[in-house]
Amino acid sequence: MATQLPYATIREIFTRFHAAEPEPKGELHHTNAFTLLVAVALSAQATDKGVNRATANLFPIADTPEKMLALGEDGLIEHIRTIGLFRNKAKNVIRLSEILVRDYGGQVPSSRAALQSLPGVGRKTANVVLNMWWHIPAQAVDTHIFRIGNRTGICPGRDVDAVERAIEDQIPAEFQQHAHHWLILHGRYICTARKPRCADCLINDLCPFEDKTA
Repeated sequence: MATQLPYATIREIFTRFHAAEPEPKGELHHTNAFTLLVAVALSAQATDKGVNRATANLFPIADTPEKMLALGEDGLIEHIRTIGLFRNKAKNVIRLSEILVRDYGGQVPSSRAALQSLPGVGRKTANVVLNMWWHIPAQAVDTHIFRIGNRTGICPGRDVDAVERAIEDQIPAEFQQHAHHWLILHGRYICTARKPRCADCLINDLCPFEDKTA
Protein backbone atom coordinates (compact mmCIF):
# COMPACT_ATOMS: atom_id res chain seq x y z
CA MET A 1 0.00 0.00 0.00
CA ALA A 2 1.47 3.32 -1.08
CA THR A 3 1.87 6.25 1.29
CA GLN A 4 -0.86 8.88 1.12
CA LEU A 5 0.07 11.54 -1.44
CA PRO A 6 0.24 15.15 -0.26
CA TYR A 7 -2.57 17.61 -0.98
CA ALA A 8 -0.69 19.52 -3.69
CA THR A 9 0.00 16.33 -5.65
CA ILE A 10 -3.60 15.15 -5.41
CA ARG A 11 -4.84 18.56 -6.56
CA GLU A 12 -2.53 18.40 -9.58
CA ILE A 13 -3.69 14.85 -10.41
CA PHE A 14 -7.35 15.80 -10.43
CA THR A 15 -6.67 19.04 -12.24
CA ARG A 16 -5.22 16.92 -15.04
CA PHE A 17 -8.13 14.46 -14.94
CA HIS A 18 -10.54 17.39 -15.19
CA ALA A 19 -8.65 18.98 -18.07
CA ALA A 20 -8.67 15.70 -20.01
CA GLU A 21 -12.35 14.89 -19.30
CA PRO A 22 -14.34 17.65 -17.55
CA GLU A 23 -17.57 15.63 -17.33
CA PRO A 24 -16.77 11.90 -17.02
CA LYS A 25 -19.77 9.62 -17.38
CA GLY A 26 -20.59 6.18 -16.12
CA GLU A 27 -20.79 3.60 -18.89
CA LEU A 28 -23.96 1.78 -17.82
CA HIS A 29 -26.91 2.62 -20.06
CA HIS A 30 -30.03 3.85 -18.28
CA THR A 31 -33.02 6.12 -18.79
CA ASN A 32 -34.18 6.88 -15.25
CA ALA A 33 -33.33 6.21 -11.60
CA PHE A 34 -34.93 2.76 -11.69
CA THR A 35 -33.06 1.52 -14.77
CA LEU A 36 -29.83 2.92 -13.31
CA LEU A 37 -30.45 1.06 -10.05
CA VAL A 38 -31.17 -2.18 -11.91
CA ALA A 39 -28.17 -1.78 -14.22
CA VAL A 40 -25.79 -1.21 -11.32
CA ALA A 41 -27.23 -4.16 -9.40
CA LEU A 42 -26.76 -6.36 -12.47
CA SER A 43 -23.18 -5.18 -12.96
CA ALA A 44 -21.82 -6.95 -9.86
CA GLN A 45 -19.20 -9.44 -11.10
CA ALA A 46 -20.06 -8.49 -14.69
CA THR A 47 -18.79 -5.95 -17.22
CA ASP A 48 -20.67 -2.79 -18.08
CA LYS A 49 -20.62 -3.84 -21.74
CA GLY A 50 -22.20 -7.18 -20.89
CA VAL A 51 -24.91 -5.51 -18.82
CA ASN A 52 -25.61 -2.99 -21.58
CA ARG A 53 -26.08 -5.79 -24.10
CA ALA A 54 -28.52 -7.55 -21.78
CA THR A 55 -30.52 -4.44 -20.94
CA ALA A 56 -30.75 -3.10 -24.49
CA ASN A 57 -33.96 -5.08 -25.02
CA LEU A 58 -34.99 -5.19 -21.35
CA PHE A 59 -35.31 -1.52 -20.47
CA PRO A 60 -37.59 -0.55 -23.38
CA ILE A 61 -40.23 -2.90 -21.93
CA ALA A 62 -39.42 -2.74 -18.19
CA ASP A 63 -38.29 0.74 -17.20
CA THR A 64 -40.41 1.01 -14.03
CA PRO A 65 -40.89 -1.30 -11.03
CA GLU A 66 -44.46 -1.96 -12.14
CA LYS A 67 -43.40 -3.04 -15.63
CA MET A 68 -40.60 -5.18 -14.19
CA LEU A 69 -43.11 -6.98 -11.99
CA ALA A 70 -45.38 -7.51 -14.98
CA LEU A 71 -42.45 -9.06 -16.85
CA GLY A 72 -41.85 -11.42 -13.93
CA GLU A 73 -38.79 -13.30 -12.78
CA ASP A 74 -38.82 -15.83 -15.62
CA GLY A 75 -39.23 -13.09 -18.20
CA LEU A 76 -36.38 -11.13 -16.65
CA ILE A 77 -34.12 -14.18 -16.67
CA GLU A 78 -34.58 -14.53 -20.42
CA HIS A 79 -33.07 -11.07 -20.86
CA ILE A 80 -30.16 -11.35 -18.41
CA ARG A 81 -29.08 -14.99 -18.62
CA THR A 82 -25.78 -13.90 -20.26
CA ILE A 83 -24.83 -12.09 -17.04
CA GLY A 84 -23.11 -13.89 -14.18
CA LEU A 85 -25.32 -14.93 -11.25
CA PHE A 86 -28.38 -14.10 -13.36
CA ARG A 87 -30.85 -16.19 -11.36
CA ASN A 88 -30.02 -14.57 -8.04
CA LYS A 89 -29.91 -11.13 -9.64
CA ALA A 90 -33.32 -11.66 -11.25
CA LYS A 91 -34.76 -12.65 -7.88
CA ASN A 92 -33.31 -9.52 -6.26
CA VAL A 93 -34.56 -7.20 -9.01
CA ILE A 94 -38.09 -8.56 -8.70
CA ARG A 95 -37.99 -8.30 -4.90
CA LEU A 96 -36.67 -4.75 -4.95
CA SER A 97 -39.32 -3.83 -7.52
CA GLU A 98 -41.99 -5.17 -5.17
CA ILE A 99 -40.59 -3.10 -2.31
CA LEU A 100 -40.37 0.05 -4.42
CA VAL A 101 -44.02 -0.29 -5.39
CA ARG A 102 -45.18 -1.21 -1.90
CA ASP A 103 -43.11 1.17 0.22
CA TYR A 104 -41.92 3.99 -2.04
CA GLY A 105 -44.77 4.67 -4.44
CA GLY A 106 -42.83 3.13 -7.30
CA GLN A 107 -39.99 5.66 -6.91
CA VAL A 108 -36.33 4.97 -6.17
CA PRO A 109 -35.48 6.47 -2.77
CA SER A 110 -32.70 9.03 -2.54
CA SER A 111 -31.05 8.11 0.76
CA ARG A 112 -28.21 5.64 1.14
CA ALA A 113 -29.93 3.82 3.99
CA ALA A 114 -33.14 3.33 2.03
CA LEU A 115 -31.26 2.18 -1.05
CA GLN A 116 -29.17 -0.30 0.94
CA SER A 117 -32.32 -1.78 2.45
CA LEU A 118 -33.27 -3.07 -1.02
CA PRO A 119 -32.35 -6.66 -1.99
CA GLY A 120 -29.06 -6.88 -3.84
CA VAL A 121 -28.14 -3.25 -3.20
CA GLY A 122 -24.93 -2.71 -1.27
CA ARG A 123 -23.11 0.49 -0.40
CA LYS A 124 -21.27 0.65 -3.73
CA THR A 125 -24.50 0.34 -5.74
CA ALA A 126 -26.22 2.91 -3.53
CA ASN A 127 -23.33 5.35 -3.97
CA VAL A 128 -23.39 4.98 -7.75
CA VAL A 129 -27.10 5.80 -7.86
CA LEU A 130 -26.71 8.72 -5.45
CA ASN A 131 -23.82 10.11 -7.48
CA MET A 132 -25.10 9.58 -11.01
CA TRP A 133 -28.77 10.36 -10.54
CA TRP A 134 -28.93 12.82 -7.65
CA HIS A 135 -25.46 14.31 -8.15
CA ILE A 136 -24.44 13.71 -4.56
CA PRO A 137 -20.63 13.36 -4.24
CA ALA A 138 -20.86 9.75 -3.04
CA GLN A 139 -17.84 7.58 -3.81
CA ALA A 140 -18.46 4.10 -5.20
CA VAL A 141 -15.29 2.10 -4.60
CA ASP A 142 -14.85 -0.85 -6.95
CA THR A 143 -11.82 -3.04 -7.66
CA HIS A 144 -10.36 -0.43 -10.03
CA ILE A 145 -10.49 2.37 -7.44
CA PHE A 146 -9.20 0.10 -4.68
CA ARG A 147 -6.23 -0.87 -6.88
CA ILE A 148 -5.44 2.68 -8.01
CA GLY A 149 -5.89 4.16 -4.56
CA ASN A 150 -3.32 1.80 -3.10
CA ARG A 151 -1.01 1.71 -6.12
CA THR A 152 -0.70 5.48 -6.48
CA GLY A 153 -1.29 6.76 -2.98
CA ILE A 154 -4.23 8.91 -4.09
CA CYS A 155 -6.57 7.22 -1.62
CA PRO A 156 -4.90 4.22 0.07
CA GLY A 157 -6.77 1.96 2.47
CA ARG A 158 -6.86 -1.62 3.68
CA ASP A 159 -10.47 -2.14 2.61
CA VAL A 160 -13.06 -0.44 0.41
CA ASP A 161 -14.51 1.53 3.32
CA ALA A 162 -11.09 2.96 4.14
CA VAL A 163 -10.51 3.89 0.50
CA GLU A 164 -13.93 5.57 0.35
CA ARG A 165 -13.06 7.62 3.44
CA ALA A 166 -9.68 8.52 1.95
CA ILE A 167 -11.35 9.86 -1.20
CA GLU A 168 -13.73 11.97 0.88
CA ASP A 169 -10.96 13.16 3.20
CA GLN A 170 -8.09 13.73 0.77
CA ILE A 171 -9.51 14.83 -2.60
CA PRO A 172 -10.33 18.56 -2.89
CA ALA A 173 -14.02 19.36 -2.68
CA GLU A 174 -14.37 20.70 -6.21
CA PHE A 175 -13.33 17.30 -7.62
CA GLN A 176 -15.49 15.13 -5.33
CA GLN A 177 -18.50 14.87 -7.64
CA HIS A 178 -16.59 13.15 -10.43
CA ALA A 179 -13.72 11.62 -8.43
CA HIS A 180 -14.89 8.02 -8.57
CA HIS A 181 -15.63 8.21 -12.31
CA TRP A 182 -12.19 9.57 -13.11
CA LEU A 183 -10.59 6.84 -11.02
CA ILE A 184 -12.75 4.03 -12.41
CA LEU A 185 -12.12 5.00 -16.02
CA HIS A 186 -8.42 5.47 -15.36
CA GLY A 187 -8.25 2.00 -13.81
CA ARG A 188 -10.34 0.42 -16.55
CA TYR A 189 -8.35 1.75 -19.50
CA ILE A 190 -4.93 2.98 -18.30
CA CYS A 191 -3.92 1.80 -14.83
CA THR A 192 -4.97 -1.79 -15.46
CA ALA A 193 -4.27 -4.62 -13.04
CA ARG A 194 -1.66 -6.72 -14.82
CA LYS A 195 -0.12 -4.44 -17.44
CA PRO A 196 -0.70 -0.79 -16.60
CA ARG A 197 -0.19 1.53 -19.57
CA CYS A 198 2.23 3.79 -17.75
CA ALA A 199 3.57 5.32 -20.97
CA ASP A 200 0.08 6.61 -21.74
CA CYS A 201 -0.68 7.78 -18.20
CA LEU A 202 -1.24 11.50 -17.71
CA ILE A 203 -0.14 11.31 -14.07
CA ASN A 204 2.93 9.12 -14.65
CA ASP A 205 5.32 11.72 -13.23
CA LEU A 206 3.25 12.05 -10.05
CA CYS A 207 2.73 8.33 -9.41
CA PRO A 208 5.11 6.54 -6.99
CA PHE A 209 4.30 3.04 -8.34
CA GLU A 210 7.66 1.26 -8.47
CA ASP A 211 6.82 -1.38 -11.10
CA LYS A 212 5.97 1.01 -13.89
CA THR A 213 5.88 -0.35 -17.43
CA ALA A 214 7.84 1.29 -20.20
